[in-house]
Amino acid sequence: MAKQVAGLIKLQIKGGAANPSPPVGPALGSKGINIMEFCKQFNARTQEKAGKILPVVITYYTDKSYDFVVKTPPVAIQLLEAAKLKGGSAEPNRKKVAEITWEQVQQIAQDKMIDLNCFTVESAMSMVAGTARSMGITIKGQLPGNN
Repeated sequence: MAKQVAGLIKLQIKGGAANPSPPVGPALGSKGINIMEFCKQFNARTQEKAGKILPVVITYYTDKSYDFVVKTPPVAIQLLEAAKLKGGSAEPNRKKVAEITWEQVQQIAQDKMIDLNCFTVESAMSMVAGTARSMGITIKGQLPGNN
């Protein structure tokens, strides 16, 4: 018989740096999940992505066991890395803070494809471009394919 799901926990943790301090400890401890065991497993799985913020979805069951899925870094974080910025614009409609290329947008879209709810790379690029626009990042050049 399958285990009965008790709930889901969604967190964003730096790769290879999970520890029992907030936000991880209180979120897992209140559900009765072994915090140190989760931290060890998460850090082992995310060794190669050390330092990057990674969303993780933890499914916990009624018998106190759990599974977790590590997703790709958020688009906003990847855009900040591509533009070499600390943060987005406070007024994205008036004040632009950086400029990236369509190639960079395409690379981010291909990386994030598995987590997005779209079927083509072009639609994923459109979603990434919208996030960039809302952060005050302009995209230089012509959209590939719209000649």
